[in-house]
Amino acid sequence: METLGSRQVYANAWMTVREDDVRRDDGSLGIYGVVDKPHFALVIPLDGDRVHLVEQFRYPVGERRWEFPQGTAPNRAELAAAELAGRELREETGLRAGRMDKIGELDVAPGMSSQRGSVFLATELVEGPHEREDEEQDMRNAWFSRAEFEAMVARGQVSDAQSIAAWALLGLWEKRH
Repeated sequence: METLGSRQVYANAWMTVREDDVRRDDGSLGIYGVVDKPHFALVIPLDGDRVHLVEQFRYPVGERRWEFPQGTAPNRAELAAAELAGRELREETGLRAGRMDKIGELDVAPGMSSQRGSVFLATELVEGPHEREDEEQDMRNAWFSRAEFEAMVARGQVSDAQSIAAWALLGLWEKRH
C-alpha cells in the first residue's frame, strides 16, 4: 500500500487524528482515518500474590473502571518506556519499584490507532505518596489477590483490554522465568 498524502484533521494535548489517502496494491484508491497517540506504559505492580489496581472514571465509556496503572507522558511527549513506566506507577499509586522488568508490547487498536505500549512487571515495591495529574484526582487504588483480579475480569469489573492483555503477558512471562 502506498500513502499518497496525509492531513491532520484534529489535535489536542493527548492525540492527533489524521486522514491518509492511499493507493492499494490493486491500484484502487482509499482513505484511512488514524488516531495517533504517543507510546504508553502499563505497569503490573506485583507483591507476592497481590496486584495493585487503580480505578478511575473513563469518560468515553461513561463509567469507572479498575485497571493496571498506565498512561502516556503529558503533551504527547515521548519518554523512554522504562522511565514512563516508573513515572506512571509513582504518579497513580505512589509505589516505587526496586525492580522493573519489561514483559511485552501491545498494540492498542491497530485497525484505527498507531499507539503501542510497553508492559512492565514492577516488584520490590515501596509505598509513598502519589503524584496524580488533575484528571486523576478521583482515582482510587487498592491491592487485590490474583484470584480476586481474575474474578473481577470474569464479572466485567475489569474490562480494560490493555489490562487483560497484560495479564496474559504476565502468565507467559512467568512460565519462562
